[in-house]
Amino acid sequence: MNFYDDLVMQTQMNYSKYHPIYASGSTPYQLTDKKPLPYSEQINRLVQEVKEADCVVVGGASGLSAAGGGDFYYEDNDSYRKYFRPFAEKYHFKGAFAGMMHPWETREEYWGYLATFLHTTQIAPVRHPYLDLDALLKGKDFFILTTNQDTQFVKLYPEEKVAEIQGDHRFFQCAACCTDDTWDAVKPVTDMVAAMGDGTKIPTDLIPRCPHCGGEAFPWVRGYGNFLQGKKYEEQYEKISRYVLEHKDSKILFLELGVGRMTPMFIQEPFWNLTLSFPHARYIAINDKYDLLPKQLEDKGMTIVADIAQVLRDARNTMESGDNDQ
Repeated sequence: MNFYDDLVMQTQMNYSKYHPIYASGSTPYQLTDKKPLPYSEQINRLVQEVKEADCVVVGGASGLSAAGGGDFYYEDNDSYRKYFRPFAEKYHFKGAFAGMMHPWETREEYWGYLATFLHTTQIAPVRHPYLDLDALLKGKDFFILTTNQDTQFVKLYPEEKVAEIQGDHRFFQCAACCTDDTWDAVKPVTDMVAAMGDGTKIPTDLIPRCPHCGGEAFPWVRGYGNFLQGKKYEEQYEKISRYVLEHKDSKILFLELGVGRMTPMFIQEPFWNLTLSFPHARYIAINDKYDLLPKQLEDKGMTIVADIAQVLRDARNTMESGDNDQ
């Protein structure tokens, strides 16, 4: 186990112990009672913190992608209908995740849905909040930690700058984890979607198989099956651990984006721990729902409770207008 993985394990135990508190949308930690700054001052402070930091560690979670239009996971909205219309009309799912839990009658239709799910993220362009974040980080030393599996960050940055600790929609693994191996999922998914057309089923011979045991494959993602925590998984934790430890004495900014209450153990609470532990660390969280800043960090950080896309756009504009004035 490496440094960051150990932090996650500690916070997972805390999550289990206080699960009812987390489930209610709160946290067991004592929170600051300081009044937040006015929005415009929060934006100015965000920009200033980024400018003054020696390096930035970004923690990107589901709220970041949702803010950019990746909002079809939990509701039957226009985005969901755009990508999943045949399934929405046939089954009336309330979002993409609902279909993942459906007891499909055939493997051909199950894979038709799963291929659709993967395809929407594999082919999606980089969303505007990611582009605004990229502009905000221009010229900075930074590293990306993400629980998102939708490949947005790896479309922007080289693999060595991104740790995907929850998996990646571009890869398959053996559903039975018969071996420590992952392989390309993009072409098989493209073929499945093309063969399915406007229907909901794929041909039987396109059901992806493990090249080692012949059993079914599965996306290399945590959440729906037997997630392979092998070499590729360990590499993700090694990347974030190495970066954090190499910069522990620097003026490091931990920038948390869109963390919900289901998975605070992967980004949020490790960031709190590290900000408290490192002498020059700072912390900023942007979230459209939750205002959670521990009292111990009230002098080292802040939360901005607002639409993430708007915050990043306003921060980018402020940063670029300031640069132009110089």
